[in-house]
Amino acid sequence: MPRAYRLLDVFTDTPLGGNPLAVVLDADGLDDARMQAIAGEFNLSETVFVFEPRDPVNTAAVRIFTPGHELPFAGHPTVGAAALIAHLRAPQMLAAQDLRLVLEEKVGDVVCVARHRRGQALAASFALPRLPQEIGPAPTAEEIAAGLGLAPADIGFGAYLPVVYGAGVPFIFAPLASLEALARVDPDRRRWGADDGPAVYCYAPGGGEGADYSARMFAAGWGIREDPATGSAAAAFAGVHMRFAPLGDGEHTVVIDQGIEMGRPSRIALGLEVDGGALVAATIGGPVALIGEGALEL
Repeated sequence: MPRAYRLLDVFTDTPLGGNPLAVVLDADGLDDARMQAIAGEFNLSETVFVFEPRDPVNTAAVRIFTPGHELPFAGHPTVGAAALIAHLRAPQMLAAQDLRLVLEEKVGDVVCVARHRRGQALAASFALPRLPQEIGPAPTAEEIAAGLGLAPADIGFGAYLPVVYGAGVPFIFAPLASLEALARVDPDRRRWGADDGPAVYCYAPGGGEGADYSARMFAAGWGIREDPATGSAAAAFAGVHMRFAPLGDGEHTVVIDQGIEMGRPSRIALGLEVDGGALVAATIGGPVALIGEGALEL
């Protein structure tokens, strides 16, 4: 049977930028092996499969696959799926008001908001289904430097040190001393993410105009040599930021650039809500460009 799909670029308003995403809209009846094979066929960093929700009060159930395995949660698939579903199901309402959606993911129910005003890019954001937590010890600066093709002196800036955090998916967070060091990273020096281990997320202060940080993410063990934009890592970065550069009470926005070295510039907006000196909520959001559509004859 034909199964409709759409191709999107997420965290950009410019086609052929950002992080590409395939969304299979008619996924009911596909088993795990078939979905994994389809994700391998698309060979994008992630492919989303949309199902009817288990709870009818929710918008849809989604499952997310890299070319190598399934993820319980991921940022750019969540943003892209939410924006696309709202665009397809209620375009007139979306032109007049923001729409709230709930996507059932393996990590739990994820509350999303889609937006599309005249003259503006389609966009979506979501509230983190769980707050970031530290997960075990991190490799040493020397180990991380060797795995990235850098010198130990390139690791760290200010108070920032390597840590492992996750908000559904764990990452090794490797602070780099400069944008120049970030550009020198060798993606092929180590197979990050192998044997179900964490991927590595490298970041440095600064970037394009208005950016607070720039980042690169490597997960060859997941089938992703380098990712143009990693919303799940940005979600966990909320915890890293609060650990090393605590913010005062109130709402804050941290802007992260990614994908520059790949020629696919992406910009992620990380929202943090702080109360009593603690992170109490966070959001990930950005624009979405619609690229193409088709049908799988499966």
